[in-house]
Amino acid sequence: MRQSQLFTKTRREAPADEVSKNAILLTRAGFIHKELAGVYSYLPLGWRVINKIKRVVSEEMEKLGSSEILMSTLQNKETWEKTDRWDDEKVDVWFKSKLVNGAEIGFGWSHEEPIAEMMKSHVASFRDLPVAVHQFQNKLRNEVRAKSGIMRGREFLMKDMYYFALTDELNTAFYNAVIDAYLKVFERVGLGETTYVTSASGGVFTDKFSHEFQTLTDAGEDVIYVNEIKRIALNEEVFNEKTLSEMGLKESDFVKKKAAEVGNIFNFGTKKSEELGLYVQDADGEKKPVHLSSYGIGISRLMGTIVEVCSDEKGIVWPKEIAPFQVHLILLGDKAQEFANEVYQVLTDHKIEVLYDDRDARAGEKFADADLIGIPTRVVIGEKNLDSKMLEVKERGSEDVRMLTLEHLIDELKR
Repeated sequence: MRQSQLFTKTRREAPADEVSKNAILLTRAGFIHKELAGVYSYLPLGWRVINKIKRVVSEEMEKLGSSEILMSTLQNKETWEKTDRWDDEKVDVWFKSKLVNGAEIGFGWSHEEPIAEMMKSHVASFRDLPVAVHQFQNKLRNEVRAKSGIMRGREFLMKDMYYFALTDELNTAFYNAVIDAYLKVFERVGLGETTYVTSASGGVFTDKFSHEFQTLTDAGEDVIYVNEIKRIALNEEVFNEKTLSEMGLKESDFVKKKAAEVGNIFNFGTKKSEELGLYVQDADGEKKPVHLSSYGIGISRLMGTIVEVCSDEKGIVWPKEIAPFQVHLILLGDKAQEFANEVYQVLTDHKIEVLYDDRDARAGEKFADADLIGIPTRVVIGEKNLDSKMLEVKERGSEDVRMLTLEHLIDELKR
């Protein structure tokens, strides 16, 4: 893509009403546009990153055997009343409205109840199980606090997956498999070393223990206790003598850290199925409630957390697998335009994603924008190297500059 045709512009100054690093950098770099507190639109660069993250997550969920669906944002009051989660005193993040006929509806903040209700029409026998489905959908939550940029929004994109099984053993096995899959996701998006599986209370989702995936960052709103040797962590809510004793560990084995929750998983057992009437016949013809577990990753929240962790004083440093483009090609001087156009075309023909800065702007402005936007590989073409046809190549986050041929560059990028 030619940068002269890109719908967005960088900004030198930070937005006056933003305090979080992710919102400041993403706005300045032209990835997002703020509509109101806790609500953001995604511009072309931002939407490319979102789709890269979605692809990583979807690939790992599909490896587990999950099929992608899309459910309605509008939700039925009666469904949620069956589990006593319609009342604002039980769930305090509802957005609600009324249809023209007076019927009260909710806007989806979660989908455990609706998906269980849906399954009543699709599973009747043990032969129909197990089933795993996931979706990518905007959730709406009436958050009291919305000052952390896209890390805590009133509208945000989420991947939620649901698993239905006949037995606790199958449900538990899938639960454990998802832990491994989630760790793979966070590794692929650049957060593998800083993200911990964290034991936590189920809260509004379930009265049992659940697991969170917490990324260490000073921008996080949670406090966790980390055992760096065992690579495990406990949420502050469950960090007590009883829990430590059950784990055979001591308080001194843990270090207190700030973290941001980037994923969570819950095992509901048969509780929701019993409340909603989701039963199947087993092999002996007996009526059995279905076991349910749910699995969430906040896609936009994850993007914000990545920016908090993967950035420096100059701007964003995108991990390669989710960067909006692989290469930021920078043209310096009119005399180099023909060669730069040729390089751009060859890279594009090799299916390499390129943002080509063909703008009529000073070199300093182009370099500053490249650092701010944070594409992994910067390639500069200027007049001084036209005779040799060598490319000036620099990786974002490194000060080392290498001179490569176009063929060598393509070989490196395709590895």
